Amino acid sequence: MAPVSIGIITGSGAYSLPDLEGAFTRTVQTRFGACELSVGEWQGVEVAHVSRHGAGHARLSSHVNHRANVLALRQHGVDAVFGVTICGALEQTLELGSLVVFDDLYFLANRLPDGSICSLYDQPGSPGRGHWVYERPFSEPLRRALLDGADAAGLSAHDGGCYGHVDGPRFNTRTEIRMLAGCGVRAVSQTAGPETVLCGEAELPYALLGYVTDYANGVSELPTPVSELTRLMGVSAGAFSATLAHALRRLPADPVAPVGIHIRWP
Repeated sequence: MAPVSIGIITGSGAYSLPDLEGAFTRTVQTRFGACELSVGEWQGVEVAHVSRHGAGHARLSSHVNHRANVLALRQHGVDAVFGVTICGALEQTLELGSLVVFDDLYFLANRLPDGSICSLYDQPGSPGRGHWVYERPFSEPLRRALLDGADAAGLSAHDGGCYGHVDGPRFNTRTEIRMLAGCGVRAVSQTAGPETVLCGEAELPYALLGYVTDYANGVSELPTPVSELTRLMGVSAGAFSATLAHALRRLPADPVAPVGIHIRWP
């Protein structure tokens, strides 16, 4: 049978899931702080939704408590997680308004917004501490559900590409973007790196869907107007919702396995 509960983490421009049936709010206390979940049913699947930034974009990317978000989803009992993010393209082959289902990650700093190491293992001797070992960080069955979901929704989605995590809240210089492009990064945003790593450590299968709102600094001859970026940010919520709705219907019949393996100590 398909997973009985799916976590969905949304970002800029998508602060709620209006299609949740019987939705209620649950505040989950974790050892890293509290997280508010919106829980309901969507496409016959229980969904627990986290808004990274909160209503009114109260939290900038530098304020997001990623560890609380991921642990709250795990404590709630989700079986897998979809993340969505608006992003800036490092290739002109990524059309504005198109979707990207990422298959690799550039997050070399591996740091949380407060500068600490991005890990659930924050204390020496903590039970279950260890190393997450993998070939690719994103769940292939969940990626396939997103690609099929976008196709069913009539939307253009690029299959694959390296997601680059950059620290916010500022945008990047031309030199920084050239460096990332040289590493093979296809698109960037400011929040999904920690989610990928923490979901991996928590053994929660995770896949990331991007929506291109602009070309990063220096990628195109003329910069993307801010008015166009903000317009597409608003449009992104509908594209994410349509893709996710179809993706939920296309989850694998068997439970999705965690990505990679874990070398743990008791």
